[in-house]
Amino acid sequence: MSSTARAKNGMWRNWGGNVRSRPAREVTPASVEELAAAVRRAAEDGLPVKAVGTGHSFTAIAATDGLLVRPRLLTGIRGIDREATTVTVEAGTPLKRLNLALAREGLSLTNMGDIMEQTVSGAVSTGTHGTGRESASIAAQIKGLELVTADGSVLACSEKENPDVFAAARVGLGALGIITAITFAVEPVFLLTAREEPMPLDRVLAEFDQLWAENEHFEFYWFPHTGSTNTKRNNRSAGPEAPVGPLAGWFEDEFLSNGLFQVANWVGRAAPAAVPGIARLSSRALSARTYTDIPYKVFTSPRRVRFVEMEYAVPRAALADTLRELKAMVDRSGLRVSFPVEVRTAPADDITLSTASGRDSAYVAVHMFRGTPYQRYFTEAERIFTAHEGRPHWGKIHTRDAEYLSGVYPRFGEFTALRDRLDPDRRFRNDHLRRVLGR
Repeated sequence: MSSTARAKNGMWRNWGGNVRSRPAREVTPASVEELAAAVRRAAEDGLPVKAVGTGHSFTAIAATDGLLVRPRLLTGIRGIDREATTVTVEAGTPLKRLNLALAREGLSLTNMGDIMEQTVSGAVSTGTHGTGRESASIAAQIKGLELVTADGSVLACSEKENPDVFAAARVGLGALGIITAITFAVEPVFLLTAREEPMPLDRVLAEFDQLWAENEHFEFYWFPHTGSTNTKRNNRSAGPEAPVGPLAGWFEDEFLSNGLFQVANWVGRAAPAAVPGIARLSSRALSARTYTDIPYKVFTSPRRVRFVEMEYAVPRAALADTLRELKAMVDRSGLRVSFPVEVRTAPADDITLSTASGRDSAYVAVHMFRGTPYQRYFTEAERIFTAHEGRPHWGKIHTRDAEYLSGVYPRFGEFTALRDRLDPDRRFRNDHLRRVLGR
């Protein structure tokens, strides 16, 4: 069982600890045929069906009181096509295992998010993304996928085969079927040079368009209660490799970013008045650094401090206004926010319910330390995000419903019509999908 999504006394919990459910039964299929048979049996018994990965979603998107499918035996690479530069991988494969396997083969995804604990199917189904001028979401790198649908049949999808399903199922929310395999576009492994440096928030916002245009991958973290950010620019490099040294890596990525940060959050939770001072210290603790390495070692980093998160995609042109409004809200609210706010970007894509569907996007993610009250902060932040026609990340906390979402996704009706066709009896239903997709 994954260490990040636990079942105890029949209870399933997500990584953030904010979602629990008690399935009627569980199954761990060892093949696509076993999974299809389990879906058919659930239909005979009138049970809804949900697949869960590592539980890294903060929403109840995978919660069920019916059949819980664990895909941990559906892992590994099915095949590599070097001529087409694609790799086909089983749906339950953790991103970490995929990245390591690709590196051994001299290959890499073009872009990825900043953690790699999720399964590939869970990551793409909720629209997991990194940051990029030309590339961002993992789902946008999909060339084909295999899906077990509500009647237990196995459907292959690509731009040429079942293209309407392909357009939607790449970010399918678990509503169209259970993904069993994904074919990703890959490329020969390359080097990235990362340049990390502190920068005042006012300067980042004033120069944001230039910073975005000049870098293949630009992101920054703003520390609430300060005017400070830490910026990160990742660009392709001819080399040579110059990775972070073991001692420096341990000090910065483990001791500061995880160990000391954990302690700071414990202190902040016990004594909220200390949070602004801690934030000022945190913003000064990380110094500038530059290093060059293969992609997954640059894009991803360990995240051991547990939190809950809300993230919205706003039009990229609205980012500066959104951040200024967020800062003004925090400054006047009396809130004590110990986690930095993460900002990334993505180009428009053609996936039906991708958060970047049809528009260039900027992502603003707000976090709170697990066990700290987050509702007021998230409510106020969400009010700002929705005023800019924000689209919530499908795997992160939000309060939006089908009425709102149908207004910010031009192709929303296309998705729900496809769901009606593929799953008319709502085999893959749960309360969360009822809220975000409607009845």
